[in-house]
Amino acid sequence: MNRLSKWASALFLSLIALISQPVLAEQFVKYDNYEIHYNAFYSTFIKPDVAQAIGIQRSKRRALVNVSVLKIENGEKKPVSAFVKGQATSLIQQSQNLDFKKVDEGNAIYYIGQFGFTDDQVMRLALEVQPDPNKPAYTVKFEQRFYEE
Repeated sequence: MNRLSKWASALFLSLIALISQPVLAEQFVKYDNYEIHYNAFYSTFIKPDVAQAIGIQRSKRRALVNVSVLKIENGEKKPVSAFVKGQATSLIQQSQNLDFKKVDEGNAIYYIGQFGFTDDQVMRLALEVQPDPNKPAYTVKFEQRFYEE
């Protein structure tokens, strides 16, 4: 297992631990035969060495969006690659494009994007997720309030 793969595994385990917390309940939408799972959380939840290995900036004013796509075939769910893009927009319409980094562990594929916020700020996240390049992207929208830690 190479160094990046080890760090990616550590990140994935960190994300699973975060998802299991009541505050970060699992969120997903289902389109056709795909489930798109997503959540947003503080960048400081990621350990410094893991963040550095995958190029994530940790800060009390930065958050991350995690997106994964599962394809449902014959009752089984398998992780699949997708094209993921999005925006984080404040209530006063200040917008940031999200640059997603793909993390592929073979048995898990997910995309991490990051954005900045100010204390006690509601952010509207709009994601476009396209697992099949021959079909239009699916839209995922949600809001979340962020606080400086």
